[in-house]
Amino acid sequence: MRPALLPLALFACIALPGRLHAQEEKGALLANLNALLRTDREAERDSLNLPIKRDLRALLSKEDGLAFVMDDLPISHVDAPDGSFRLVTWNLPRNDGSHRYEGFLLAKQGSRNVLYELSDQTASITSPDLAELGTDRWYGALYYGVIPVKKGGKTLYTLLGWKGYSNAETRKVIDVLSFRGGKPRFGAAIFTPNDANARQGRLKTQRVIHGFFFQARMMLQYDPEGKRIVLDHLSPLRPDMAGTNALMGPDLSYDAYVWEKGQWRFQRDIDARDLRPSGKPFNPPPREP
Repeated sequence: MRPALLPLALFACIALPGRLHAQEEKGALLANLNALLRTDREAERDSLNLPIKRDLRALLSKEDGLAFVMDDLPISHVDAPDGSFRLVTWNLPRNDGSHRYEGFLLAKQGSRNVLYELSDQTASITSPDLAELGTDRWYGALYYGVIPVKKGGKTLYTLLGWKGYSNAETRKVIDVLSFRGGKPRFGAAIFTPNDANARQGRLKTQRVIHGFFFQARMMLQYDPEGKRIVLDHLSPLRPDMAGTNALMGPDLSYDAYVWEKGQWRFQRDIDARDLRPSGKPFNPPPREP
């Protein structure tokens, strides 16, 4: 005997509670994120952060965690173009001008999704440009771009990020996310040396960090047609201020990192009048909000 078909209305009743609960969680998350943006009190930010983490964890842990719409939420998130992960980050400004960063990484591993909570350990990472890090020791940032590249048959995901650092300095970060044995790792030695990040010795740069005057704005964006990361060149406000990040700012010239032979190769002072491979003039990409 064929089983009786359930009425359509009964299916709706079964599914509706789950959908309503998810909508309630997202609504509560939106309210708390907006409140976080409005408040100027550090204690209130810390208090709001608890339900924000709780609701984000619940939403990302659902079966559609890699796909549910986040564009209507005032929070930074980037999705891997190949659908392999979703990276969600936000920050808590502190009264002393520093920032605390929070984040979740939702990664596809075989037939299941694995959710990792990121632990910002900026204060204890003494040489962040040289350190390979994990989710439990993370150089916190707000990510706004992801660029997949191939090296030795393995996919590495180059991340572009903003980092409020102090009451005098802001930073832009080029980091790398990869998976080793299924475990996420931040940082990879795929950057050629340059004046901004070179170090003496055999240690290799794992990520690129540019610091500048906190009220300035530095452009750091991917140019897909030129297959390069284009960035403002930073110069000291006065020659005698060289070497102090908080006294650096854009000087209307541009540098780039070009992906060649498995490395991001640094190019100093690219000419905005250079032609792209298509023959069209190069225009600097827009600055991120």
